[in-house]
Amino acid sequence: MLIGVNVPNFGPGTSPAVLRDWARTVEGLGFDLLMVSDHVAVMPDVAEQYPAPFYEPFTTLSWLAGVTERIALGTTVLIAPYRHPLLVARMAANLSELSGDRLVLGVGVGWARQEFAALGVPFHRRGKLTDELIAVLREAWRDAGYRAGHIPIWVGGHSDGALRRAVRLGDAWHPLRQKPEEWRESLVRLGKVAAEEKRPVPALTPRILLRLTDEPLADRRLGEGTVEQVVGDLERLRADGARAVVLDPFVGDPEETRHPEIAWHALAAVRKEFR
Repeated sequence: MLIGVNVPNFGPGTSPAVLRDWARTVEGLGFDLLMVSDHVAVMPDVAEQYPAPFYEPFTTLSWLAGVTERIALGTTVLIAPYRHPLLVARMAANLSELSGDRLVLGVGVGWARQEFAALGVPFHRRGKLTDELIAVLREAWRDAGYRAGHIPIWVGGHSDGALRRAVRLGDAWHPLRQKPEEWRESLVRLGKVAAEEKRPVPALTPRILLRLTDEPLADRRLGEGTVEQVVGDLERLRADGARAVVLDPFVGDPEETRHPEIAWHALAAVRKEFR
């Protein structure tokens, strides 16, 4: 099972130098995958949680590809309706080639209504636009002869539509920040959808929180609690057949980005105990 890290590409403490340090730290700790998030127009509904500067993911990953050697690079998640599918196809193919075939493309439908409005994209069509983007990506990569047919597409979300999209169109299902019971319930639903569609269950690649505490937690999300609890979560996810797990050390306060060393220590502690 691969272990990845969602690196904050936003917030008051983020800069090109800090992103470089994040990448080298994560790669140096032996993680397999480095991922970043996506927003284009940082409107008030986005800025409240993920304030500027917000570094665009393709640009950011291109920069980080040049300062790393081994670690895979990805998006968790690219908001599919925000860009023309052919533009995404070209950028993803180019980034994959320039990075030495290290790209993982996570995609999702998005949630920020003000951002959709600013970009002139109809919010109510975001599911259909996401489906169309995935289909166009695969067709463009195949027909244009891009060296990108192998780029894995992870489909984010845990709604019924997201599960069906993952089964029909994705290489992997990529839910975000679930509680243990939500994960178990979603796995059952995913299996039912796959049976209805007469398709195999896609690979499991969840993104979970990473928040270490001194004392054990009872009501918690996956990845919250003591090191022992987090390692237990990873072991259970591996037993469930997860192909990759992405740790997300951003708890929710943008001021965290000014002190990345706190997250680095947490990542190092988990990495030491789980190999």
